[in-house]
Amino acid sequence: MPDSPAGPPSPPVPLAELLAREELGLHRIAGPEQADLLWVHTSEMADPYPYLLGGELLLTAGVQLTDPDTYVARLVQAGAAALGFGVAPVYDTVPAALVEACDRHGLPLLEVPPETRFTAVARAVWRLMAEARHRELRRVTRAQQALATAAARPDPVPAVLRQLAVQLEGRVALLTADGGVLHAAGGRPAPDVQTALARLARVVAPGTPASPGRKPSPASATDTRAGTHLFAYALGGGQGLALVLATPRRDSGDHTVAGIAVVLLSLLTAPHQGADAAGRSAALVRLLLGAAPQDVAPLLGDGDPWTVVHARRADGTPAGPLNAGALGAALGSALSDVDRETVRVLLPGPHETVTPQPGWTLGVSGPAPVSALPDADTQASRALGHAEATRTPLSTHRPGTGGLAALIPPDRAEAHARTLLAPLTEPLAETLRCWLGLHGSWDRTAVALKVHRNTVRQRIARCATLLDADLDDMDVRTELWFALRDRGPGPG
Repeated sequence: MPDSPAGPPSPPVPLAELLAREELGLHRIAGPEQADLLWVHTSEMADPYPYLLGGELLLTAGVQLTDPDTYVARLVQAGAAALGFGVAPVYDTVPAALVEACDRHGLPLLEVPPETRFTAVARAVWRLMAEARHRELRRVTRAQQALATAAARPDPVPAVLRQLAVQLEGRVALLTADGGVLHAAGGRPAPDVQTALARLARVVAPGTPASPGRKPSPASATDTRAGTHLFAYALGGGQGLALVLATPRRDSGDHTVAGIAVVLLSLLTAPHQGADAAGRSAALVRLLLGAAPQDVAPLLGDGDPWTVVHARRADGTPAGPLNAGALGAALGSALSDVDRETVRVLLPGPHETVTPQPGWTLGVSGPAPVSALPDADTQASRALGHAEATRTPLSTHRPGTGGLAALIPPDRAEAHARTLLAPLTEPLAETLRCWLGLHGSWDRTAVALKVHRNTVRQRIARCATLLDADLDDMDVRTELWFALRDRGPGPG
């Protein structure tokens, strides 16, 4: 599938919702009641056709309106969704010829009263779009959680399909390369819809390898049958499987929800790679269901090292589940997760295998057994903060290599560190550790911790007061740095 955006696009605003805003005083006086608004455009040109993209609510005062029928015909040809006509200052009433033209061509016509400014109408549409996008994002988030929960069930493939059918309120099926139905959920569609779905599946997963010179099959395809929207997606894994859907509508977030299901189903239907893969899959399911790390360590091989990677988009945009899956695949792991704007990937093996990825900033932990993954997670988080603060694409946790610190027994060093740092809360200790690690840079520490630089200054001043220490003294800084390191990672 093509790269998914960070979230679903903004849904269109139904015309009825705009008309319901009583403070605007808008009235539909011609044309159909139903229309979907994608944006607002204002123009006083005699023919705005060349500047329209389609889906606009076009606002005008009719400054150059000379031929209403041609004017409306051109708007319809350009794909405008509706026309808003301001009755001041050029016209006292909406011209009757314009009303007749809108009725004839099927274009909704709104009367904008003199006291309502066009900017107020535009602002209302943008606000409605933002509210609709927020609702759609919440719906996609709930769907993602439901699909992930279904994927952790003992029968994950049928469970994911059933949940997808519920979320999209339609028919879903998993088809083999020869058109056979492996699993299906939702109401059975009409025979012609089933035939169309099978045909669409062959477009994305034709069942025969592409010959030399032949274009590869698309990753997805769409169609419609009698008002039913049809979708087909090719699954990864080389099995020639396709996910097909038949839904009564095509909302903006449906493609994102289907994309999440495609990633899950691709992982669930991929061929197993022996006992190691089976053990990791079982461990993942148990962790999802709340098992403690020490309980799943035998399944993962507690002696084998693991690496945790934290990543954020370099351009600052949020990362979606498909972005996380793509990053995990690039790093060689199917174990990825998105927590707000941060992607976390769990890799088997040492961190030397991790390389910078275009468009991402990465923080990499040191190798750790599964029982120590919480500490590795903290290391990766700190490494990511260091990478962002120093504007480098990848930063790796570097543990102490011994030296003078190795001359002190670890238990005595840890006891001294905890006693020395006892007055500090965890946020203060983490701020002090980050500040010292970045050579006392206020700005870099603020970037790494995602707080204001004044917050860093206040916290460091508080640390100096609680510790009764001069933090400008290099001896004091050195002792605190060793103590913060010897104490080990704190919570979260």
